[in-house]
Order: sequence, then C-alpha cells, then structure tokens
Amino acid sequence: MKLEIYNMAGHLIRRLNQISVSIFQDRMKSNGIDLTPVQFAALNAIRVNPGIDQASLAGLIAYDRATIGGVVDRLESKGYVARKVSARDRRARVATLTEPGRALLARVMPLVQDLQQDILGGLDPQEQQEFLRLATKAADAGNHLSRAPLVDPGDARAGD
Repeated sequence: MKLEIYNMAGHLIRRLNQISVSIFQDRMKSNGIDLTPVQFAALNAIRVNPGIDQASLAGLIAYDRATIGGVVDRLESKGYVARKVSARDRRARVATLTEPGRALLARVMPLVQDLQQDILGGLDPQEQQEFLRLATKAADAGNHLSRAPLVDPGDARAGD
C-alpha cells in the first residue's frame, strides 16, 4: 500500500534535501574536504560580500540568525574566514575570506556545480531547468513563512 505522503510536497522536499546533503557530503569526503552545505553557502556569500556582518549573512543564505555564528566560528577555526568588529556597529562582527578560504572555494565550486546534476539525476536537462524554475517560484512565494527567510541581496547590508 502506497502512503499518502509519497505525493505530498513536504515529504518530497525533505527527501530531496536528504539526497542533496548526502551527495554533497559524499563528494566533499571523497575529495578530502571537510565542509558542509551551509558552510559552503556561507563561504560563497562572504566571497561575494566581503565584510558582511553575520546577521546579513544569515539572511543571504536563508539560515537561522541564532546559529549562523556557530557556522562562522567553525569556518574561522578552519582558517577559511577572518572576523573583526564592525567599524560601523561595535556590536556586530564582519567576516571576510582568508587566502585559504578563497583557495578552498575555488577548489570546491566546480565540485558543487558538478554534483547538481546528480541531485536531479532523474530529470533530463529541460526538466531540471523547469524544476529549478518551479522550486524557485514556490520558495519565493513562501519566503515570508520561513523561520529563516531569504533576504533579497539588494536589501542586505554589509557591515564593512
């Protein structure tokens, strides 16, 4: 007997997330890289927005503001990110990539781009594009319902 959840968006999205994380972790491990999907997203956002404060970083990658500090802590302890107190707001800390962080991101980016095909492996290229279009549309429409909404990059303000 087929369960009703097999045709429910929430269940399928959860399964796709499990598949995505598993593929990402396996690919990183097989290349000797200790990096999580959230750490990759943070590195990528910091690269594009050097000197970004942690609250803005959380918004750019739709991650919980209360726990983004731990992500940045781990990246800093690995030597990939440097933080300093913001000159604009002494309560805020801003992050930039270190040389090892830039090198890691340059090494990882082709791997991450490559594994996208594996995540949606059951779809042909046209279906993959359509899936991404529809997933983006659904995520954008429900963004305001998220506990960690994506903040439009034009609205995010970098610290220093």
